[in-house]
Amino acid sequence: MIGPRLNEIVAAKAHVQADLIETPILPLTSARWHGLLPKGAGVTVKLELFQQAGSFKARGALLGMRNLDAAQRAAGVVAASGGNHALAVSWAAQAAGVDALIAMPKATDPARIAGCQALGATVTLHDDMAAAFAAMNAAAEEGRTLMHPYEADHMILGAATCGHEYAVQAPQIDTFVVPVGGGGMISGMACAIKQMNPAATVIGVEPFGADSMSQSLAAGQPVQLDRVATIADSLGAPLALPLTYGVSRAYVDRIVKIEDHDMLAAMDVYQNILRITAEPACAASLAAIMGSLKAELAGRRIGIIACGSNISLGRYAELMQAL
Repeated sequence: MIGPRLNEIVAAKAHVQADLIETPILPLTSARWHGLLPKGAGVTVKLELFQQAGSFKARGALLGMRNLDAAQRAAGVVAASGGNHALAVSWAAQAAGVDALIAMPKATDPARIAGCQALGATVTLHDDMAAAFAAMNAAAEEGRTLMHPYEADHMILGAATCGHEYAVQAPQIDTFVVPVGGGGMISGMACAIKQMNPAATVIGVEPFGADSMSQSLAAGQPVQLDRVATIADSLGAPLALPLTYGVSRAYVDRIVKIEDHDMLAAMDVYQNILRITAEPACAASLAAIMGSLKAELAGRRIGIIACGSNISLGRYAELMQAL
């Protein structure tokens, strides 16, 4: 079998549940949603932005930290990220008493940099994400344990605990719509969901400007993008990698693509209706069901996920100027 088995997912959830939040789900039934969602559909959102460190990434990061042996704990960990993963690793490392080094692009939202530092991590800034990844790999070669943002068993397993939790909370859902960056979240969630309900449909959502998983599934192998061009930095993985690609290929039914403007519109809806200040990735699932999937998913029982919202008010206001 590809990916974690259901008993492994249940055991992992039990292992970390005391330190994580069982994030709430919310049915989108208010009259304020009228006309925005697929006709006749029942739509539920899982508010994973209320998770520790502000995103689903805390699940996998904590599992990874728990896997360290004494020597690895003493040597510390390193990660490269411009956002949610950086904060999740910083949080998990602080909770475990482990030193964390986080390599981030210089263009990272200052609030995220400050958040990592407030959690005790050492932050180094680099020209772009590629340079941050190079710094991460160099630090790993020098002895730190690499905490990859998605290409790791513990990250897939962490996301699987989220998928399991959601399926238990809302067993009526027949169609899950999940954002795709590097594939860590959708591979884990789909793996759990399909084992619990093989008839469920799992649809991924990628920005047109960061569609490495779509291209990989079409090519039949992981591919690397020439460039990434999207406002959704949390979904801006420059390449797909074998582990998450393999699990995604096994369990994800298909992937749709959305424009940056679609995410901005969904961010505005979250703000106006739920008073949630969503980052672009957080709004991707909603953007898809309000847009290209709206007609197709009429009458379905849909589950979307608000995966994280680590964004400063300044960055939010800057992005919304383009709406």
